[in-house]
Amino acid sequence: MIKLEIYELNGVIEMSEVLTRRKKWEEEDREAREIRRKYADWSFIESQPEPIKSALKCFIELGDLYVASRIANMSVDEFNELRKKARIPVVV
Repeated sequence: MIKLEIYELNGVIEMSEVLTRRKKWEEEDREAREIRRKYADWSFIESQPEPIKSALKCFIELGDLYVASRIANMSVDEFNELRKKARIPVVV
């Protein structure tokens, strides 16, 4: 039997704990994505030119302002203002 160990600052954790945490994070990501999709102003998003439309959709899927701002060729602050106009919530 192979024993996988992953080290944390306070010691070793079991692989089952790693999998449990991963499932929890994946569920949180899914819920956040659903919230962003639900509240987004899709008519505003679809009316935007490329690459802004793709950047807004990327933000909805990933929740990453930095990556989305790079796609849109904007600063993070500029993209965040656009996100607000599109009514896409930031889910923490």
